[in-house]
Amino acid sequence: MVYLTKSNFEAETGVKDTLVLIDFWAEWCGPCRMIAPAYAELAEEMPNVKFCKVNVDDEPELANKFRISAIPTIAFMKNGALVDMSVGYLTKSQLESKIGANL
Repeated sequence: MVYLTKSNFEAETGVKDTLVLIDFWAEWCGPCRMIAPAYAELAEEMPNVKFCKVNVDDEPELANKFRISAIPTIAFMKNGALVDMSVGYLTKSQLESKIGANL
């Protein structure tokens, strides 16, 4: 799992031909804490997908860039471009389905 900052964002998310997930979260967010174990499990189970996290309190510029207005928000990127977003809590199976739809 990669923790993104504005300094490493481009290098970490611009991976060619790889689906990159970005979990926008905050420590104080209950639904963010609920989705975290499933996100971590899928990161272990799906080595072909890159799983990243952005703490919106630590990286407000990245949150603004993606117009994050509610968390958790998961952004799906391919070849450095945003292809999908999911706002709110997802179960592990819902997240897995969403990943499959974007591969």
